[in-house]
Amino acid sequence: MVERDNELKGTTFTISVLHLSDGNPTRIRQLLAAKVALAPQFFNCAPLVINVERLAAIPDFEQLRELVESEDFVLVGITGAKDEAMKTAAKAAGLAVMVSGKSRKAEPEPEPAPAPKPVEPVIEAAPQPEPAPLLASKVHVGPVRSGQQLYAAGTSLVVLGSVSPGAEVIADDSIHIYGALRGRAIAGAKGNARARIYCQQLQAELLSIAGTFQLSDALPAGLIQEPVHIRLDNEQLRIDRIK
Repeated sequence: MVERDNELKGTTFTISVLHLSDGNPTRIRQLLAAKVALAPQFFNCAPLVINVERLAAIPDFEQLRELVESEDFVLVGITGAKDEAMKTAAKAAGLAVMVSGKSRKAEPEPEPAPAPKPVEPVIEAAPQPEPAPLLASKVHVGPVRSGQQLYAAGTSLVVLGSVSPGAEVIADDSIHIYGALRGRAIAGAKGNARARIYCQQLQAELLSIAGTFQLSDALPAGLIQEPVHIRLDNEQLRIDRIK
């Protein structure tokens, strides 16, 4: 048996961010409860980061942690802190102080190295990689009923019917629904940002592609009950009518 040393590696996770305009506990609780009610399984024990950029004063972070965790989220840190006092208060409450990738300052580019002297190239035929095996799409015939969950691991999901409220369809690739989408659709479940969602009637409780999600209250009113396809565009979900 080969023993391996512990390793520290970087990776990327999708985490929901709660943007606060004030620290009113009642409004925060109402907002979180409303989101959880729309998709209980999706948000159960989900990590959460609080954006404090709009706050004028330092909130009670201990109280915020208790409030967030009472709604079954896990508060892991803050972002948008504008001064050291805010960061110190967050750290004292055991929260991480995070900086989004877009707000990091670019490192100065190093001076270019002198160009190497030209060398006659040696051309060798590169071995052709074996094509990855294709997985057939998972096809479900009939409706997906409330409380039912379908998962297409490593492939796309095709539903020849409608998805009822409270039902959930998940695929590592794209999702095609030949009927009404009234439940939750989660495409690119393992991070495939090229995945898409197609449906004949849009009435979804939740849409998600590669961790970026949108709830029913944010759906464009003009596209409700219309045939649409959904894709990622600049880290946001874009919904277009199928013509």
